[in-house]
Amino acid sequence: MLGEASIYYFDLNAQRRSLFEQLTGFIDEKINFLEEADAIQSVQSSSDTILVILGETGEHALIDLVKSRPDLPFLCIEQHGIDSSHAANLIGLLSQPFKYSELTQLLRDCQEYRRFLPGRKGQGVDLHFSGLIGATPAMSEVKFLIERVAKTDASVLILGESGTGKEVIARNIHERSERCLGPFVPVNCGAIPGELLESELFGHEKGAFTGAIAARKGRFELAQGGTLFLDEIGDMPLQMQVKLLRVLQERTFERVGGTKPIQANVRILAATHRELENMIEEGRFREDLFYRLNVFPIESPALKERSEDIPALVDELMKRCMTVSKVKVKLTDTALDSLKQHDWPGNVRELSNLIERLTIMYPDQVVDAHDLPQKYRYIETEGYQPEYPEELYERDALNALFSDIAAMDETLEQDENADIFSQNAFGLLPPEGVNLKDYLSDLEVSMINQALESTGHIVSRASELLGIRRTTLVEKMKKYNIEKKEAG
Repeated sequence: MLGEASIYYFDLNAQRRSLFEQLTGFIDEKINFLEEADAIQSVQSSSDTILVILGETGEHALIDLVKSRPDLPFLCIEQHGIDSSHAANLIGLLSQPFKYSELTQLLRDCQEYRRFLPGRKGQGVDLHFSGLIGATPAMSEVKFLIERVAKTDASVLILGESGTGKEVIARNIHERSERCLGPFVPVNCGAIPGELLESELFGHEKGAFTGAIAARKGRFELAQGGTLFLDEIGDMPLQMQVKLLRVLQERTFERVGGTKPIQANVRILAATHRELENMIEEGRFREDLFYRLNVFPIESPALKERSEDIPALVDELMKRCMTVSKVKVKLTDTALDSLKQHDWPGNVRELSNLIERLTIMYPDQVVDAHDLPQKYRYIETEGYQPEYPEELYERDALNALFSDIAAMDETLEQDENADIFSQNAFGLLPPEGVNLKDYLSDLEVSMINQALESTGHIVSRASELLGIRRTTLVEKMKKYNIEKKEAG
């Protein structure tokens, strides 16, 4: 049932050993009987070992034996005082008399324990996949399926929404296949006009049609010895579906305008975002072609189904932007949490566009949730509002004031008709000089009074006109004994 997988069994009860041997022979399972309980330590932890089954262990404590090999799954004969909570690798208990259905279910559970064993090379999920970022269950399942089907020559149909990375899945299948040294040739069936698709796939001979001034190889020939990836297969016209089906069945094709059959030594991978089964019912996709392609389907999960992968995806996309534009941004945890709440109709492609946009808007900066475009803001945060020393505000106001005066002075110097009165009206320094401190104080008092008058003595609005905080204006009013009048 499980190929060359091995079961190890130790039990001091000879009659029960015999019964179990008969059962495992019935289900065609290889079994090795251990003569000593201590031999468990020498059991090879390899892919050929599925589990160890323990019965009566004599002087050896059963649970201690189980815990001594956490890398192996164990089943125990049901006995008093023992249950599966005593050790994580004690998968279950076998009741007596032995039952076929119970044993097969527990065998499957032990197989899963071995498959997902942490650090087990070649089992479970290999995280080193080119372009496939993420470790959520949905992505782990995709990687597992890729590992399983890659070494075969089976046709694979990759299903999923646009932007989920179906071509990335196809490339990973090719890279792990025995055809990895051959070419990987992608064709977007929806991007090529129907009347040109046959020539694009199968090539043409010289003079086959108007404009065919020379013979040309098609994608099938270019992919010889490698993989042909038919993207958006659901957009292929019906007449081309018939011709493709013939090639898949006979493994030969002819160039347009040619008569010589050419062997199709290619593996076919196909992908679509369309519901092909609905298209079959509507008569827009051939059922026989669907079953020819759908030997091994892989669902490419939408980004909203694996939102926990977003931080890893963002990190990878940032690295790519850094490579291309030498610019990067960093997102706060709050910004990442906000992105996790988005539905992502454009999937990974939409996320990639957003990261590129952020690198343009905030180069080499840290981006918070309130910095994101409005449609991605799902968490309300108040942006940091810096407070500066009053000296900086006053210095800035004085600089602006004297800058305006200098500009007015230059204008007056250019006006030959300007008189002394006009110059003094703009606050120019008179010949006898001024007391700058008193002058600025008088000017500040004047500005405050004007702001209060124009706002009906509403201090908060007056502070806005003066470009200072309300508390600062209140302090200055106290300093200059300016009383607040009631509005109206």
